Amino acid sequence: MAEKMKLEIVTPYSKVVDLEVDEVTATGTLGEFGVLPGHAPFLTSLRIGELVYKYNGKSEHLALNWGYFEIRDDKIIVLVETAERSEEIDLERAKSALGRAEEALRTISPEDKQFKIQEAALERAVIRMQVAGKASRK
Repeated sequence: MAEKMKLEIVTPYSKVVDLEVDEVTATGTLGEFGVLPGHAPFLTSLRIGELVYKYNGKSEHLALNWGYFEIRDDKIIVLVETAERSEEIDLERAKSALGRAEEALRTISPEDKQFKIQEAALERAVIRMQVAGKASRK
């Protein structure tokens, strides 16, 4: 059994992470899951959420925005729309986005086609704020 796994996190704009890691935890469409070296191959979709990877005794937190997670032969490939490290997140901007999404959701009905878009914006803002808060605790 391998001691490490190769982790690659890729957005349409760049490769965000390319490391050997000890452990990965992410938020799939069916809930949170964890992966250790030697894990069985699988592919799942990711929802807006947090991804945490551990390497050299440290944990790194990222806010992800929809994508896919595949592990095979101790190689993890994560393809996502966006991935932001905790220290890169502008907390004030996330709070502002949260306020805008909350206001929009108060003014539209669930039948409105904008409702799902604003729900996703709200979820993204909440996750970004949670992940940003973890940068200040390092």
